[in-house]
Amino acid sequence: MSQPRRSPHDSYETETTDHQTETESILLKHLPRNPDLPSPLQRDAHLQFLIRNLIQGFPSRYISQDASQPWLLFWTLESFSVMGVALDPDNKQKAIDTIMACQHPDGGFGGGPGQAAHLLPTYAAVCALAIVGRPGPGGGWDQIDREKMYEFFLSVKQSDGAFLVAHHAEVDVRGTYCLLVTAHLLNMVTPELLEGVPAFIMSCQTYEGGFSSASQPYFSPEPEGPPTLLDSPRPPLGEAHGGYTFCSLASWVMLQPYLALQKPSLQRPSLNFKTLLRWLVQMQGSEIELGGFKGRTNKLVDGCYSWWVGGCFALLSSLGIVGAHSHDDNHESSTTHQEEEAWGDIDDSLWDRAALQRYILCAGQHPAGGLRDKPPKPADSYHTLYCLAGLSSAQHNVFLSSTRQDAIVRSWKTPPESTHEQLRRACFTHSLSWTEEEGTSRILGTPNNRMNATHPVFNLTMTHTEGIMAHFYKQTIPSRPKKT
Repeated sequence: MSQPRRSPHDSYETETTDHQTETESILLKHLPRNPDLPSPLQRDAHLQFLIRNLIQGFPSRYISQDASQPWLLFWTLESFSVMGVALDPDNKQKAIDTIMACQHPDGGFGGGPGQAAHLLPTYAAVCALAIVGRPGPGGGWDQIDREKMYEFFLSVKQSDGAFLVAHHAEVDVRGTYCLLVTAHLLNMVTPELLEGVPAFIMSCQTYEGGFSSASQPYFSPEPEGPPTLLDSPRPPLGEAHGGYTFCSLASWVMLQPYLALQKPSLQRPSLNFKTLLRWLVQMQGSEIELGGFKGRTNKLVDGCYSWWVGGCFALLSSLGIVGAHSHDDNHESSTTHQEEEAWGDIDDSLWDRAALQRYILCAGQHPAGGLRDKPPKPADSYHTLYCLAGLSSAQHNVFLSSTRQDAIVRSWKTPPESTHEQLRRACFTHSLSWTEEEGTSRILGTPNNRMNATHPVFNLTMTHTEGIMAHFYKQTIPSRPKKT
């Protein structure tokens, strides 16, 4: 079997080309003899890795993650979920108690007990509670102070639609994503919260097509009072990055119900999907890189981008971008007629789902358990989840189903003391209309490699997403058809 071709360069050696050559040499050793029979998923080893961290405690090198305690729990709990494993009641309660100890008295969650409220650990805490929490005393769900959390959200909102990740902190589009997910799960979406957010998301798109962490607004000084925000110039000076791109695109998907309710006379922000898709496709590595994804141009492949970049294709499909995934023929996408015409010559297989699975199974698994960036790096909780979630996204076609959406709309009951019902109902039905397409799963290797499907926006299983949203929206969700 001939070796894959090395990445070309201009014969001018730099630190970047040296790292690329070294990485290719290492990955070459993990290339399977039969591309259709990669290394099997070492479930037991990965479960032992996760259990050891959860029960015995994380190794000392995790001290640097002291401000990310809800994240450590979320990465661990969702890794269990995507592999189809549930915790026992005692450990669920311990997790709930640990998470609730991080709730800030003025709203939101901090990175640990007594730490300042921050949008990112707030997302992690709420998603972890979606997995292990429950209604009632001590269950976590009813102990979330939603009123103070909403006040915290408004307190970090900026005049251009961006959000600070914490008081006296920076603007970061990851904070926008974390806030929107939390607001959707907990039934806290309002026009006041969403005003200006689409324009901010649009401003983060770079010339490459991907998204950066923020944009650079210009302000006009005023003789009295605060400066006035200018619509332009607003140069996209940031660097396109896989994590920021996923958060921007997922935020855009969540904003679709809000945008659909705006007056037609209002000028709607828009994204350049053609450059975005081109950039996403270019992030997938070549055969010698085993088909893994990189997070930035001219960087190395990394297992975590299996989710942050690989997960973007289902999001694009929900917006009507063909070639990302197949999608519901009856689904009315939000793309314009002109945009549809621009995609007429696009192939239906723009990314290699099998190759991504091959990278995760052959290079992402650590022999001692857990998953990693790439060999010879150690496993960690972060890469364990996002490799497994990326594996799931490569295996399953999860799409927005108009049939499922109609069923949810028909079952909607107006809750007592409802405010902004039209928007909240639209967000609820849109969020829960994601459905796994039957008979289209592509599992590379043995059936043991199969992951549970995960929600393309929230990165929770469908069961956990429906459970927490049914509680906070006070709805009974219609059952899904049984799989044959």
